[in-house]
Amino acid sequence: MVNILSPDVYVIERDISEYAPTVNSSVVGLVGFASKGPMNKATLVTSPQNLTRVFGRPSENISGQALEGAIEILETTNQVYFVRAGDSTTATDASSTVTYGACPTVGITASGFGVTNSLYLKVDVSSNAGTDQYSTPKSFAIPAGTGTGGQAQALRSIIGGSLDSDKVGLEFDTTTSTTGFLTGSWAGSGTAMTVSAYSDSDYTVGVSAFNVLDGLGVVSAGLYGAAETGVGSGDYSSVTVFGSEINSSGLSYVAQTIHPGDGYNAGTKANGDTSGNSIELDAKGGANAVLAVNEDGTKAEEFKVSLISNADFIEDKINVGETNTTSDIIKGQLYFSGAPGDPTALTNYSDTISNIGTQQVYGTFVAPIGRTENETWQDQTNSAGVSGLYSTEINPRFVKPLEGTTNMTGGANGDSANQATSLIGDSSVTPKTGMQALDDDSINISMAAVPGQHDQTVQNALITLAESTQEFLAVVSPPYAVGTVQNAIDWSNGRSDTRTAAINSSWAAVYWPHTKVFSSADKKDIWLDPAVYGIRAMALTDNISETWFAPAGANRGRLTKPTEVEVILNKGDRDSLYTGGNIINPIAKFPQRGIMIFGQRTAQRKPTSLDRINVRRLMIFVMKTVRLATRDLIFEPNDEFTWALIQGVLEPLMDDIKRRRGIIDFRVVCDDTVNTPARVDRNELWTKVIIKPTKTAEALVFEINLTSQSADLGNL
Repeated sequence: MVNILSPDVYVIERDISEYAPTVNSSVVGLVGFASKGPMNKATLVTSPQNLTRVFGRPSENISGQALEGAIEILETTNQVYFVRAGDSTTATDASSTVTYGACPTVGITASGFGVTNSLYLKVDVSSNAGTDQYSTPKSFAIPAGTGTGGQAQALRSIIGGSLDSDKVGLEFDTTTSTTGFLTGSWAGSGTAMTVSAYSDSDYTVGVSAFNVLDGLGVVSAGLYGAAETGVGSGDYSSVTVFGSEINSSGLSYVAQTIHPGDGYNAGTKANGDTSGNSIELDAKGGANAVLAVNEDGTKAEEFKVSLISNADFIEDKINVGETNTTSDIIKGQLYFSGAPGDPTALTNYSDTISNIGTQQVYGTFVAPIGRTENETWQDQTNSAGVSGLYSTEINPRFVKPLEGTTNMTGGANGDSANQATSLIGDSSVTPKTGMQALDDDSINISMAAVPGQHDQTVQNALITLAESTQEFLAVVSPPYAVGTVQNAIDWSNGRSDTRTAAINSSWAAVYWPHTKVFSSADKKDIWLDPAVYGIRAMALTDNISETWFAPAGANRGRLTKPTEVEVILNKGDRDSLYTGGNIINPIAKFPQRGIMIFGQRTAQRKPTSLDRINVRRLMIFVMKTVRLATRDLIFEPNDEFTWALIQGVLEPLMDDIKRRRGIIDFRVVCDDTVNTPARVDRNELWTKVIIKPTKTAEALVFEINLTSQSADLGNL
């Protein structure tokens, strides 16, 4: 209330323009199994393409028909909340291991080459695939260095520390301040680098400028130092060096899919297409590499990674767990010594990694150019007991992931055990699991099913959930090949081997028989759960008519995709399924008219208005709209003003439904006749809404009378 203290013009704004908002009655909840995607979470999918991208393609090895059903339903509505169920004890993530290795490296000596001279190099490198990266060795010129450190000091003048950013680089060792390194961009035992040093720009006069690395990763006087024979103790003008792989107890990155499922496993489908996921590493200059996550043979994600800083570690660039994700597909962690670890980042590319600094990696140095294997070379055995004519061990000073592609493998869906338990879920945990995840006001579903699952405990749980939440209609069906019409009736009445309790609820609807449709995923015909087409017809009705119109008959129940029905139903069959206390909605095939849904009963046995789907769906719509329209009036004064406000909101709503043929008549009562003193004292505000729902014309009766020629038709 505005404070009026002195003469002035005061304007007061009061908003009493409440109206009933619209409610989408075509939101569908589906529960079932899938080969990928988040588990036990109601996930919105808006198209068949969105569905298969998140949850994978339908497949015969996936229990139930939730994915197949979702694809059909998404052709008539764009809002389906899919809950992927699964047994956490059998569902496993797909995984892949990215191996690290050392790059081929030589030291450029400071003592053997003057500070006033330029250095000319010829370099040839090859990747771990063995592919030469230069058709002929490539030439580079390094300017003369100045001050202590000589040629190594000169390396610092090369911007970025690289000669050829994608293939070969130059690094300066900050730990010694005197040593430079020439290193290839690829790591692993299949990588190689041949370098030659010259003192003239014509590349004709060789000069000793190289040292190789000893077992501690520091510059050595020779291939094996003083123990080497037949070579001398000088530096080398030309050398070929190979990279190495870190052994099994060294550094690696173990990638796992964020969610479990065999849909992440890389492989080839029957039609030859690539499926699943893989991890691809592309080495770049210096310490950098690009990690790509491929999906069905196509690059889906890409990350630049290195070991220079923790922020660029793969596990930090992507994510370790399922929260704060950068990647939508994988998670993972660096491993060393066979266990998850937290190695310290390199201060620069020529530094060591503290937690793996003592791990031994192995490389092979061949005879310098101009020498042969027949010359006298000493056979050496390194500290790990590995012997070989040219073998030595080097510290991982220039460590990168090995270039190449590794497939994701080992994923499992979790649909092979405890299926009923997984589908029903648990409402006592956070977040809720299975179908209990549908109990969420924010998702606003109006129809729900568990396609392809006919366990009575699962179906009963879905119907119970619909009754307790009063939010949606549960749609179920008998199993495929249940048998004859009588068998289907016995099943719905709880007198069969697979169902021992009758279905009796206005919050449920039963459809039968199954229909044959072509599955584009499996490339063949399948028998699809009729509950799918029951929901599809309801969504179609919302699109072309109104929620309270019957989702049946030639106008709204005609099915164009199915080619056959499991059982051909005649008039007597349909009468038996639909009347006499039975509650099955037939799916019938008519000559020249095609296949259509020919019934719209709920599963309520008691003869009231709620034994019809159109009325139940009308009431779901009305109750949701009323709750949404009046929620902001909670805690308002319980007086005539608020009563009038409620009537002002609900009466236009009911009148709109009446004009749209949903009800015949209505009355909204919110006054002291319903808000008695006792109710007001209990802080309760009551409103009575009385409606006459529009009934459907399910039987058209025409009385045709014959009369005599002399009859007066005007009096008949």
